[in-house]
Amino acid sequence: MSDRELQRVDFLKAAGLADAVRAPLPGDASTRRYERLTTPQGASLMLMDQPPAAESQPCDPLWSPERRRAEGWNAVARLSAGRIEAFAAVAAHLRSLGLSAPEIIAVDAAAGLAVLEDFGDDLFARVIEAGEPEAPLYLAAVEALATLHEAATPELLTGAAGDWPLLAYDETALQGGADLFVDWMPKLDPALDFGAGAVAEWRAAWAPVVARGAAGAGVMAHRDYHAENLIRLPGRGPVSVGMIDFQDAVRAHPSWDLHSLLQDARRDVPPALEARALAHYFDLRPQVDRAPFLQDYAGLAALNEARILGVFARLIVRDGKPRYRAFMPRMWAHLNANLDKPGLEGVRAWFDRHVPVERRG
Repeated sequence: MSDRELQRVDFLKAAGLADAVRAPLPGDASTRRYERLTTPQGASLMLMDQPPAAESQPCDPLWSPERRRAEGWNAVARLSAGRIEAFAAVAAHLRSLGLSAPEIIAVDAAAGLAVLEDFGDDLFARVIEAGEPEAPLYLAAVEALATLHEAATPELLTGAAGDWPLLAYDETALQGGADLFVDWMPKLDPALDFGAGAVAEWRAAWAPVVARGAAGAGVMAHRDYHAENLIRLPGRGPVSVGMIDFQDAVRAHPSWDLHSLLQDARRDVPPALEARALAHYFDLRPQVDRAPFLQDYAGLAALNEARILGVFARLIVRDGKPRYRAFMPRMWAHLNANLDKPGLEGVRAWFDRHVPVERRG
């Protein structure tokens, strides 16, 4: 038995779950793993297992951009490094607003272990594949976001494992994400070659989008809000949208989670549903000025799509995960469409100079 397994066994024993049947769940692109626990009484719970030393340090709120770049990617992007404290604190905030985040049953932050309420397997993506109408699910997800965006956004969250800072998705994080494209796409596609001049042009082209995104960072963003991280919870009424995988939450522009949901890397959302969902959001938040919001929506969506293409290239080239190549044409399609939107003229010109149309997809 490994040292880590001994930790898990001891943790479950201390939580009164030594007799639970453990069933590992499939992994994702992170260093985190989950097990479903079934108690002798038939109750179902989830074990979250995130070794604290598995990733580089999360960002200290006082670190400068230079220090963040020296500390590593988690600090640049203001990722939580999977910390249990972050998950528990974000969950507590969401639950305080009446939204559905898993209850924390037991936690040992130092060990990187927690037992959570089990929301089941009805991911939006899976129930839609099984024939569930998608529009009500997406509109419910938008309603949850509107609730989150109407609430006050604290800079410090408190949960079952202690305090956690809710950092801003700032210029360093936004530009760092965009730069993954120029860093990793040439490694996947050797026909692309971005020299120092091209990279400088890239950053200049994105600068207005980055500035607007950082200036508008005023609400909590789940940051990975899509149909694979939302769970249908029938019978819960207005809190029927179960949220998971939110430990990397930040203060961000309110469009961020909307474009993550509606311009998804993993499934096609019909344009008519995207338009309907955005109209529903504006109906719920009538004080929002639509025209500048939609300009930021398109700009930040394009930036995120460039970031995701870079992430997928890195997963394929560095991590040996070729399955992510299947998602890239969808991201290219979203990016190409957004490049025609107002405010992205400089970015579109950069792509026209450095990434021929035939290499975008």
